[in-house]
Amino acid sequence: MSRKLNRCVTKVSIFLITMAVIAGMAGCGPTPQCSLTISSTAGGNVTAPGEGSFTYKAGTVVGLNATPDAGYQFASWTGDAGTITDVSAAVTTIIMHSNYTITASFYEPEIWDWYDLGAIRNNPRGSYLLMDDLDSATPGYTELASPTTNEGKGWQPIGNDSYLFTGNFDGQGHEICDLFINRPDESLIGLFGSVGEEAVIENVGLVNATVTGEHEVGSLVGHNQGAVSSSYATSNVTGKGYYVGGLLGCINEGSVSNAYSTGNVTGYKGVGGLVGGGAYSTVSNSYSTGSVRGNLSVGGLVGFNFFFLTVSNSFWDIETSGQATSDGGTGKNTTEMQDIVTFSGAGWSIAAVALNETNPAYIWNIVNNVTYPFLSWQLV
Repeated sequence: MSRKLNRCVTKVSIFLITMAVIAGMAGCGPTPQCSLTISSTAGGNVTAPGEGSFTYKAGTVVGLNATPDAGYQFASWTGDAGTITDVSAAVTTIIMHSNYTITASFYEPEIWDWYDLGAIRNNPRGSYLLMDDLDSATPGYTELASPTTNEGKGWQPIGNDSYLFTGNFDGQGHEICDLFINRPDESLIGLFGSVGEEAVIENVGLVNATVTGEHEVGSLVGHNQGAVSSSYATSNVTGKGYYVGGLLGCINEGSVSNAYSTGNVTGYKGVGGLVGGGAYSTVSNSYSTGSVRGNLSVGGLVGFNFFFLTVSNSFWDIETSGQATSDGGTGKNTTEMQDIVTFSGAGWSIAAVALNETNPAYIWNIVNNVTYPFLSWQLV
């Protein structure tokens, strides 16, 4: 009996050892060693624990430190990042439960040309600074933003339903000119297609753009859940469907403030000089002057307020827009729209200046009885 028992014990032991080996091949196993392989993209390196392959006991908490080069910023950790405490933090930790391969990603925050602008799609969570005006003479225009780009479709909007732009974009008072988009069978159309609730877009002008889409079409943003401020568009926008606006197509749980649009807007339903349609959002201290045409729910400033869109201290020109009504805002004639009293009386931060002068102590400037209000970082 003892020999049979010993043989049984031996077989069980062999079985358990075999199973342990198989388990160890699948991951770290019940004992010892897990490998961590680390690399980085251009623009920085991993300074702790370094780059290459390292071995740790299962359960070890390993400190990670990604250091960007000058002119770059850290983006995120990618790869087998499931046990990294915070994939968006340059300094964080990873817990070793298996063999992992991770990469530290970096990006350039400064935008100097159309190539840099298009690269935002690779990291839509980053913070970006526009360093100069962009136009048809700027490198990358022919390849990314012209009428010949993408078989005549032009610019591919930044952000979509599955990959929203959720970062910060500061135009620093610069203009993006000559943008071309011709995507009549596509939705979420604009310089930015879909913007998430964490996003901030500010201090940028969109000049002489031609933007065509189907639903949720705007020159700056197609669908906005973020905060847009101190920005403007002098661009023509066309949509085949609904929610088409001079600046924003649709605003949903977002905001727009200190902004304006002067371009012509054409659509079918929910067509507005500034915003096509909105819900659970705010529009404040803004205006529009462009021609607005459509079939249903057409407004000088806002086309369709479908749920709890609060519009305050905002105006549209009833003469130039061709619209006597709006689903939000106050209509004024052209003379009133060029009178500082209209805006100072509504509590705007606005000052009268002479032509070719600005007063940066105020958000808005106006050459009284000559121009519409303009942002103080503009020169008219």
